[in-house]
Amino acid sequence: MTKHVAIDLAPAGQRGKDSRTPADHELVIRDERFCRDDKPPRWWHSGDPVATAWYNSVSASLPRGEAFFIDTLREFRDGLPPKLAEEVKTFIKQEINHTREHVAFNRLVSDHGYDVESIDKGIHEMLALTKEKPKEVNLAICITLEHFAACISDRLLSDPRYMRGADPEAARLWKWHALEEIEHKGLVADVWEFATRDWSAWRRYKTRAMVAALITRKYFRNRRKDAIGLMLQDGLTERQARWRLHKMLWLSPGMMTRMFFHWAVILLPGFHPWKYDNRHLLGLTESPYSRAALPAE
Repeated sequence: MTKHVAIDLAPAGQRGKDSRTPADHELVIRDERFCRDDKPPRWWHSGDPVATAWYNSVSASLPRGEAFFIDTLREFRDGLPPKLAEEVKTFIKQEINHTREHVAFNRLVSDHGYDVESIDKGIHEMLALTKEKPKEVNLAICITLEHFAACISDRLLSDPRYMRGADPEAARLWKWHALEEIEHKGLVADVWEFATRDWSAWRRYKTRAMVAALITRKYFRNRRKDAIGLMLQDGLTERQARWRLHKMLWLSPGMMTRMFFHWAVILLPGFHPWKYDNRHLLGLTESPYSRAALPAE
């Protein structure tokens, strides 16, 4: 079931300094389920253990990561302006749906004989380190991971190469998730700008940029390590796994190479996700994504 939630965004001054989420933008709750009846095969992406392992490693990291987003945003919700607080509620509902679907997908991966419990354990241990951090630092971590997710999502929806040959039901899951990642990509940044409105510009920039560089490096390194671990379970040697994953991510089709500059803007002063407006990807009506198109005005 798709639920349209119109958010009448408050003026920038009410939402915090430098908010640049488009004023006519709205969030949509798409309560859909995937891979229940039509279950993907073991190598669901193009019959390729490498592509399958990369996306499986990302999926295995998502449930705990999305729970972290939800818990972090709830720390700020009570102090937000009403309009922004309502938007946070919608964001949380989207993330709850994402968690449910990736838990189900990860169960299928496990049913195919892969050990993904170690990946989940690694995410749990990493997030445990955030317990003693100031809540603003955790919010900066959320900005970083949401931006990384939005960059990947932009590639998935704008370039058919990345899901070409994938099992149709699994592809539907990833495209659904990608749509909502793009749609709410500015929400955490807006909360950050409101929550840190009394900080100096230098303090805000330094905290955000340093966290972005550190967390992106750690997250990507761990996803690479976990994907290689999954490929080893398929009988590839470590040398084969490393080279084939590097080739896929950086050479052909080279998602990481093609999204690098899109990601790198988070290191610049004045960063906001909606400075890059790709809402056209949400409104594709004559495409496989039509079920998620934004409503007409």
